[in-house]
Amino acid sequence: MGIEPTALEPHFDIFINENEIISGAKEIVKRLRPSWSSEQLSHKFFTNGISNKLVGIWHGDAYNKMVLIRVYGYKTDLLIDRKAEIRNIRILHSAGHTHSLYATFNNGLAYEFLEGDTLTVDTIRKPEVYKLVAKRMAEMHLLRPSSHELNQDEPMIWHKTEKFMRIMPTNFANQDKQMKFEKLIKPHSTLLHEYQMLKENLSKINSPVVFCHNDLLLGNILHKREEKKVTFIDFEYAEFNYQAFDIANHFAEFAGVDDPDYSLYPDEDLQKSWLRIYLENYRNTTEISEEDIIELFKHVNQFVLMTHFFWGCWALIQSQYSLIDFDFLEYAALRFNEYFRRKQLVYSTENGIRNV
Repeated sequence: MGIEPTALEPHFDIFINENEIISGAKEIVKRLRPSWSSEQLSHKFFTNGISNKLVGIWHGDAYNKMVLIRVYGYKTDLLIDRKAEIRNIRILHSAGHTHSLYATFNNGLAYEFLEGDTLTVDTIRKPEVYKLVAKRMAEMHLLRPSSHELNQDEPMIWHKTEKFMRIMPTNFANQDKQMKFEKLIKPHSTLLHEYQMLKENLSKINSPVVFCHNDLLLGNILHKREEKKVTFIDFEYAEFNYQAFDIANHFAEFAGVDDPDYSLYPDEDLQKSWLRIYLENYRNTTEISEEDIIELFKHVNQFVLMTHFFWGCWALIQSQYSLIDFDFLEYAALRFNEYFRRKQLVYSTENGIRNV
């Protein structure tokens, strides 16, 4: 299914200071909605992101007409291709998958507010919810954006991880942080060896390369119960990648972000139920064999190693640059520790995989 991105939106030559987000956001809204009187503007901070700052501005009692203003986190351009993100929003909006983009500015975006509840570690386990997510992911994976900037044959995970490994810190100027770093994180040479092993092993798996979200954490899924619908948001990392990576990444996010509990990783029964719905929609048939499900299950539970490794590298970079109040060094350690734990269990079995 070829998808053309929509027409360009305006760009405002405005830089919003992270310490003056409300006044900066109102300046953007003033240009987008000139009929809205300044005296009747209200705002709300959304605090579930750990990369950017997000505020909603609305007029009077028209909360559902809110304009969302996202201010990029400090130095996140090291991690995220912002031009690609804008392209992704245009593509997915054109395909009916997400919100519209209203405008860009020098360090952020203004876009449409979509109503819905973000998922939690409890709601994601409900069959009426996770089946919607599986179906929507299959639909996204079937998209074939026609943008010349996208390489439909090249999985993003290798070049992105290699970039992260080139720029992630190997030491910190702050002595206390350096001591914590040395205590929590294995040496760069060890991580490089692990990456090379991952690339060698996972490249051999015959997982299709599809248009992936690549960051489908619970906060990036909106659920409208009345309409029995889910919508994905935040496409900073959307790109062609391995099918099994995108699914594995989502399964890993069952643990939550603020205080991850990896015992919440879905068990074999839940995974296989999810994967059946996914395959039925991806292949457009109800004739899905148990062997098909088992094969994808095995692929996913090997690629989940890559998801922990990738976000561990990401968190190390954030630990050096981010101004957001979040312990990224601790989060990096959590992801790497889970990687090493699962690696030992996955590759210690006779058939090379088990659900752990």
